Amino acid sequence: MPSVQPLLSRVADAVYWMGRYIERAENVARFLDVNHNLLIDLPQDYTGQWQPIIDASGDSALFRERYGEATLRNALQFLAFDPEYPNSVFSCIRSAREDARSVREVISSEMWTQVNDMYLFITEESRRPKHGSLPAFCRAVRMACHLFGGIKDVTMSHNEAWHFNRVGTLLERAEKTSRILDVKYFMLLPSVADVGTPYDDVQWSAVLKSVSAFEMYRKLYGRIAPERIVQFLLLDGDFPRAIRYCIGRADRSLHAITGTPGGTFSCASEQRLGQLRGELDFARVEPILTGGLHEFCDALQTKMNTIDDCVSADFFALRHSRLGAGIGANA
Repeated sequence: MPSVQPLLSRVADAVYWMGRYIERAENVARFLDVNHNLLIDLPQDYTGQWQPIIDASGDSALFRERYGEATLRNALQFLAFDPEYPNSVFSCIRSAREDARSVREVISSEMWTQVNDMYLFITEESRRPKHGSLPAFCRAVRMACHLFGGIKDVTMSHNEAWHFNRVGTLLERAEKTSRILDVKYFMLLPSVADVGTPYDDVQWSAVLKSVSAFEMYRKLYGRIAPERIVQFLLLDGDFPRAIRYCIGRADRSLHAITGTPGGTFSCASEQRLGQLRGELDFARVEPILTGGLHEFCDALQTKMNTIDDCVSADFFALRHSRLGAGIGANA
């Protein structure tokens, strides 16, 4: 086998965060779209549906300081177009473009063209946001991010750089799935009296749609059942947005980078990621619900933030802080 020069830490850092930023932009656009559609099915007198999505960002204090009330206009500006908020769609795509520009020698020209086109699109949209076209805007962002992922997979060698990008993407995706589950239990439901009613089904359907899981869940389980939704989104090994799936594939990519045999570790990030993978592989939904879904998700997010810190310490020489390390993350 020919020898391969180890990837520069600068390049590894850039492609890792490129993956996180593109995934984050796609997630925020999907949350906005699902939340907008959810308002149609909720009672007409229920007006607080935009606050939960702000709370899910982990930056509700910053939002209140700058915007005040969580209206459609304010939430859209904050989450989609605010250039000073590092987790907005605009900021994520801008940051991904900067990372892509810095590693043009590693990524394919098609990848650069796509992320540059995304940046030009979001820049133009930020100058003239129209609330009535929110679904079309969100769909355009989501499809652009999906297209970037497809282009990456078919035009870039599946080498160290590709695996770093994949680890970043999968950790970001797992963190968002855990956060939306946590938000459901504590924020989304208008009233405790609505539990078990059609409104509850609407909310749980929105949770599934928020992670593009509604159709696959219905094909597997049929009717809406909260415990099965938790099982599917936390512990399914085949659905690409389930947390167990993401952590398992991220662990494989990390071992592909280091060359360490599976089941062993050579650095802190491999150890932490392997431990979390083992926990999820042997977890069962009943004890999770008995012990508290919020507590489980909160601990899960802490572990994933620790893994992110370990990846930075193990592989990236420049320990600069990235603002907005994750929606709700302890950056």
